[in-house]
Amino acid sequence: MTNKVQLNAETQLANLGEELNVPFLKLLGVRLITAEMGKGEILLALKPEHNNTWDVAHGGVLLTLMDVAMAVAARSSDPGDRSVVTVEMKNNFMQAASGILRVKADTVRRTATMAFCEAKLYNDQGEICCMSTGTFQFIKRLASKNADGERVINEDSRQQK
Repeated sequence: MTNKVQLNAETQLANLGEELNVPFLKLLGVRLITAEMGKGEILLALKPEHNNTWDVAHGGVLLTLMDVAMAVAARSSDPGDRSVVTVEMKNNFMQAASGILRVKADTVRRTATMAFCEAKLYNDQGEICCMSTGTFQFIKRLASKNADGERVINEDSRQQK
């Protein structure tokens, strides 16, 4: 007889993807799955503290996930490896979200200074819970702090003129 160990969603995700070194995203537990060629994919195993009073994901958590996935997609589309800031974002909530959430984002178009992206958030049954579009501006990488509060200078790999 074999004893099967049931793992909770957070434990299952602990070794999946990688943790993003952003304090707020570490706090949430966001996991990066893909960041390449204008695409981004992230996961989050919802915890009770992510929920609203109806015991489903709070809208602010969903908006954060959409923003992060699109920013990952935008950054991965830039050959200059620049950072991005969100200029505009529109979101449609389609149904309540619970369980393990997956967001897939794509860069629809990139210019020299902007990226236009879209994303879909799926629950663990594969149903779409919300969709977003966003506009991101590329910026030179600036000094920042990592999740441990240490100052980090991210080198900008573009040629300075």
